[in-house]
Amino acid sequence: MDKQQVLAEITRATRGTLIDHLGIEFIDVGEHSLTGRMPVTTHTRQPMGFLHGGASMVLAETLASVAGTLELDRDRQYCVGMEINANHVKSARDGYVTGVASAIHLGKKTQIWQIHIRDEAGRLICVSRMTLAVMNRKRHEH
Repeated sequence: MDKQQVLAEITRATRGTLIDHLGIEFIDVGEHSLTGRMPVTTHTRQPMGFLHGGASMVLAETLASVAGTLELDRDRQYCVGMEINANHVKSARDGYVTGVASAIHLGKKTQIWQIHIRDEAGRLICVSRMTLAVMNRKRHEH
């Protein structure tokens, strides 16, 4: 599958979910990385008008989880989140924030991903790290 096909498949799989509701778009897939962006709108702002830290966490977890899944034989395995943390460095009021998830560790049982989220000017908004558990599918599960 080429990059565009992978991005289209991810987009189809996330329709109608929180990911879709927040306007998260997948824009690039690389070797052990995934890039996506999210608009800063009324759906992603907190009452003071800034990007909600929880929305940043949703973007980070989404990118890491999807990227982790892309590393597996999806007929045999899947990922689930075990732990996520974040440092909110700056905020944004409008435009888009873009996140890049990069693999730190790709093991047989766990994966660790680093996610950097930046605003349109390239300023670091949030740095996050997520640990995923790699699970085996049951034979009848698809």
